Amino acid sequence: MQANQRKPLIDASAGLASPLGVMISQQDRDTMAMVRAAIDARRMRLAYQPVVLAREPDRVAFHEGLIRVLDPNGLVIPAKDFIGAVESTEIGREIDCIALELGLGALVRHPATRIAINMSARSIGYPRWMRVLKKGLAADPTGGERLILEITESSAKMVPELVIAFMQGLQAEGVAFALDDFGSGYTAIRYFKDFFFDILKIDGQFIRNIHRDPDNAALTAALLSIGRHCHMFTVAGAVETPEEAQFLMNIGVDCLQGHLFGAATLKPDFGPRPVERASQALRKRA
Repeated sequence: MQANQRKPLIDASAGLASPLGVMISQQDRDTMAMVRAAIDARRMRLAYQPVVLAREPDRVAFHEGLIRVLDPNGLVIPAKDFIGAVESTEIGREIDCIALELGLGALVRHPATRIAINMSARSIGYPRWMRVLKKGLAADPTGGERLILEITESSAKMVPELVIAFMQGLQAEGVAFALDDFGSGYTAIRYFKDFFFDILKIDGQFIRNIHRDPDNAALTAALLSIGRHCHMFTVAGAVETPEEAQFLMNIGVDCLQGHLFGAATLKPDFGPRPVERASQALRKRA
């Protein structure tokens, strides 16, 4: 076998799964069982991360609600540790329902807050998810105009016609849509120009060390240009240093999100509050 060839997960000659394949499959099964138990025990929460205005970085534009699992001991497990195993399954649809329900509830409790909730395009045709959405919008007259639904680029391109029709119906009710992780995939331009997303979130891989990385700077500028041309509000994710934030401000990004301005927390301080640590760091640089 050549060095660059990988051993298949299934040994066709023997008809048996390779040890690596068995391990991956078992890991997925264990992850799904863990999430299933958390759903049944109501140990699902949203952690909220602030998204700040670039021109006024001590002010919060909105919060993103990120789904979390609590283990039986209260340990918080982020989505990256389980979403890959469940996203395409029924459990993934249930998680979308729970995230939406929690987010809509937070909008009712905090009438001055805007919240972004992640969803998969797979949930558009899921009856329970649609019932949760309609019930939440009916319960709060201002909920629609304060709700942002985030759809990843990879998810949107799977069923573009369905996503476009879905967005058009809800945008008439004031709901905004964000295209998440833009630049991480290969969305066909012929679909992209028809989506009419309100917000474009530039993938964090292009933001890291942008002030020192000419390639990231050029790619981000190109993505920003697309957003402006399509009249979309732009958000840069994974901003971790004052240098990155200052560079993004200088090139005209509308909003910034990342650990510099606050980590996702289960106990957020909602509202357009100051983000002191980041603001102080940026003032020192100025």
